[in-house]
Amino acid sequence: MKKATLLLVLGLLLTSVGSAPEQVDTFKSGEWFKFRVHYGVFNACYATLQVNETTLNGKEVFHVKGHGESAGMLDWFFKVDDTYESYFMKDKVKPVRFIRKINEGGHKKDIQIDFDYKTKKALVHNKKYDKKQDVTIPKNAQDMVSAFYYMRDEVDAATIQPGDEFILPMFMDEDTHQFKLKFLKREIIDTEFGKMRALKFRPYVMSGRVFKEEESLTVWVSDDKNKMPLRIKADIAVGSIKADLEAFKGLKHPFTIVVD
Repeated sequence: MKKATLLLVLGLLLTSVGSAPEQVDTFKSGEWFKFRVHYGVFNACYATLQVNETTLNGKEVFHVKGHGESAGMLDWFFKVDDTYESYFMKDKVKPVRFIRKINEGGHKKDIQIDFDYKTKKALVHNKKYDKKQDVTIPKNAQDMVSAFYYMRDEVDAATIQPGDEFILPMFMDEDTHQFKLKFLKREIIDTEFGKMRALKFRPYVMSGRVFKEEESLTVWVSDDKNKMPLRIKADIAVGSIKADLEAFKGLKHPFTIVVD
């Protein structure tokens, strides 16, 4: 199985344009999501996303920590233990620090990125090789995790129309990549919590090592003020992955189910 965990998939779906709002209105400290991930017929792994408030370099920030690890039969022959962390500003989603520490079947990375928007540089510290370098970044760069929260807070669920597309520069490891997201349609889907109204998106991803083609990924988020992730489907190089939201707490806004 290729390195295609839920957290990587979440990181790749996230795009939007324009300036971020002056205050975050979609989520708050204490929000927590748990996903159950299936790889084919296997219950492959569980993943969580947690939002907290903390202080970094003397400034109050949001700290989002995502963790995923293999489970069941997959853990016997392909162990996964991934942690992704993003520290971003509280008044607008703009990353200050990003941490990616992964172990996927023996493939390991341990990278910390510190963003400096005054100099338009990112200090990339590859801890595995004890290597540091400054890399130029665009002024509106996002990391793999912050981009998800930026998208949730930026996209207007009330006005978005099928076919609308968004582009966002995402800084990953040592490079900036342009990711595109297309809104497909509104629909009602069955979830662990009942039927819910959802927004269906198509992130365009890089085909090759992980994904079969550019249109291999589909994402559903709730059609409400929370825009919480409900489902992800991905066709990868060797099979397919499906992730469903299994539990949550700490939402900023109420959520509703569709009553038949």
